[in-house]
Amino acid sequence: MIMAVGMFFISSISIAQNINTEEENNLKFQTHFFEALKQKAIKNYGKAIESLELCNEIDAVNVSVLFEFSKNHLELNNYFEAELFIDKALEFEAENRYLLQHKVAILKAHRNFNKAIEVQKKILKLQPKESEELVFLYIQNQNFAEAEALIAKIEENAKATLRTKSFKKFLENRKSVSEKIENPTKITSGKYDIETLKKSYAEKKDFKTVKEILKKEAAGELFEAVYADSKGALELFPEQPFLYKMNGLALNMLGKYNEAIAVLSIGIDFVIDNSAMEADFYEQLSVSHEKLGNKSEAIKYKQRSAALRK
Repeated sequence: MIMAVGMFFISSISIAQNINTEEENNLKFQTHFFEALKQKAIKNYGKAIESLELCNEIDAVNVSVLFEFSKNHLELNNYFEAELFIDKALEFEAENRYLLQHKVAILKAHRNFNKAIEVQKKILKLQPKESEELVFLYIQNQNFAEAEALIAKIEENAKATLRTKSFKKFLENRKSVSEKIENPTKITSGKYDIETLKKSYAEKKDFKTVKEILKKEAAGELFEAVYADSKGALELFPEQPFLYKMNGLALNMLGKYNEAIAVLSIGIDFVIDNSAMEADFYEQLSVSHEKLGNKSEAIKYKQRSAALRK
């Protein structure tokens, strides 16, 4: 009887110790996790990862921790690590839409559009409203026929939004016949430089040269030329935000404001870690909306541009 009581007493102490340890670990986990969230909020991604590592020591299979690891590594442009952690999280929750959306973001960041499209198709099965993102991925990957077909399907189901219409206008603009460029009286002494550059570009087809051409054309106010040359360059360099910016600028200067909004809205998604470039896009979007009489939108974009320039 005494032995039985003793065994019960020892067992109770052991259970109590286990409970205390578990509670202590839970408390530590929460402290480290919230610290990680706090550090990420103030863009201290390295510190956030350190706190997440402490969480991982306590719970190595926590999906939320794996997700946060991936988010922070993406912010640091550590694409391999970001994809590694999101894949680990997806092993536990393969149909988690938020995890899949984050994986698409990672793949887009390092321009792996083919793989991003496949993941987006999985998301579409879970959430049919995500069709627009697939359209955009098709455009980014130059799968224009697929983008047009999907837009037609979205319109058929009466699900088109302003973003869908922007994509459609961009694709229509891309297919339209370029306006014939005539040398106006505005051509100055820079004409020779531009034509020399164009000869070089015809041979090399390099981005650096076409960028110089567009800058000189814009400086000379040759906006018809800027429009045509940036449009042609987008066929070769569809991931260069500068080309979308110059195309949007030219369309604004030519009075084609709706087309400018369509181009600028797509191009801004290619801007990464370049506040000045992003501000230029918002500035042009502000011009487009102001000319169309959309005052609230014009003010919104103007404010965004000003904030980035600070």
